[in-house]
Amino acid sequence: MAEDNLSADLIMEGLETRLTGQRVLYYPSVTSTNEVAKQEAGQGAAEGTVIIAGEQTRGRGRMKRTWLTPEGNIALSVVLYPDASALSSLIMLASLAVVHSIESVTGLETQIKWPNDVMINGKKVCGILVESDVRGGKVNYAVIGIGINVNLKPEDSPEIQTIATSLSGELGVEVSRFSIVRHLLVELERLYLTLSPGGSVYAEWRDRLITLGKEVKVTDGENIYEGLAESVDKEGSLLLRSADGSLKKIVTGDVTLRN
Repeated sequence: MAEDNLSADLIMEGLETRLTGQRVLYYPSVTSTNEVAKQEAGQGAAEGTVIIAGEQTRGRGRMKRTWLTPEGNIALSVVLYPDASALSSLIMLASLAVVHSIESVTGLETQIKWPNDVMINGKKVCGILVESDVRGGKVNYAVIGIGINVNLKPEDSPEIQTIATSLSGELGVEVSRFSIVRHLLVELERLYLTLSPGGSVYAEWRDRLITLGKEVKVTDGENIYEGLAESVDKEGSLLLRSADGSLKKIVTGDVTLRN
């Protein structure tokens, strides 16, 4: 469909942002948009530069997992130069931007599973990977990578069918990637700019988490923790209440909700 054209010119045309999406590089196919974005950042790319691909062949998610991005879905990365104080908020704002965009375009109800998996009806529809280069306490750059299952047919990928969904799969009709991308870039910038005057997206992100108040299992490498997901702190760490009453702070990990 014409409105689903992801060309750089069309994405940028009339886009009401100051930074995000004012420079867009589109590739029909790349190994990883994050890798291209990091190369661009290393060469001094303008803040808000967006790398977007029609297909991603070696996309990566959290915990070194593979993220499938066949044609018909969204794979994009954004180059940012945040203050160190804002670094921990990037995961929060990215997941919120995705949630807002999906809801605005499709009307589907979305939720966030700690730390940044966007879910619909208990299945994952979006993965986010934030990578940064920090030296001597200074952030040289940060890259937000976002993969959204838009027109993916989970049944065509048996390895993810039970845990993943797509926007078209939920709605029963194809969804415009172009509309999602345009909304997403506006939302990313709006939320990002709230951070610079000392603002925060923490409260909304916390309130969107389906993890809190649930019994969970957290896997962090070879370590497994179980307990009640009691809260999250302002840096985004999960506060887990164990059966013995102790409270553990978990910075990263993979969460499974227990029945």
